[in-house]
Amino acid sequence: MKSRLFMFLFVMMSFFAVAQTKQNSDDAAIKKSLNYFANSIMSKKIDQAVNCIYPKFFTVVPKDQMTQILNMTYNNPFMKIEINNMKFGNIEKPELINGEYFSIAHYIFTMKCNMSSLNDEMKKQFSTMLTKRYGQNNVKYLPKEGAYLINATMKACAVSKDRKSWKFVILEKEYKPNLVKVLPKKILDKL
Repeated sequence: MKSRLFMFLFVMMSFFAVAQTKQNSDDAAIKKSLNYFANSIMSKKIDQAVNCIYPKFFTVVPKDQMTQILNMTYNNPFMKIEINNMKFGNIEKPELINGEYFSIAHYIFTMKCNMSSLNDEMKKQFSTMLTKRYGQNNVKYLPKEGAYLINATMKACAVSKDRKSWKFVILEKEYKPNLVKVLPKKILDKL
């Protein structure tokens, strides 16, 4: 009787260990892919960054338009943006839905936006937009540098067919109506 109990416990412990290992390898693969995406943006390799975006997203925003948006944002001579200190929070267990795995990854980074070349009216509009988007306590103006320091808490949906290579969609509540065409309802309900 004791040996059966011991065997049952051993099998259960082995099962949980294997499940945890699989979860850890999913986390590592998602982090690696998300870091690659962020590093591509930081090094201004916009085409490389666009290739990290979930292809179904391009049914909502065409690929060439997304490339233009990212270029206007990160290669803009009037605004210099730096992203630093990216840290990962919770990465949810991938769920298989219609032949693809979906996982929500929470992450945080610091973004510095130098606005010194903009006029006062544009700076004010930008300040209002940043405060609305990231919250009053997460946006700080650095007058000596003419820059804003932003603590950004973000979510992305990681999508993969093989659980090795992951593509991303940035999740923001205000874009939820557009994401209906891109992500399953079960994932959108988590926004």
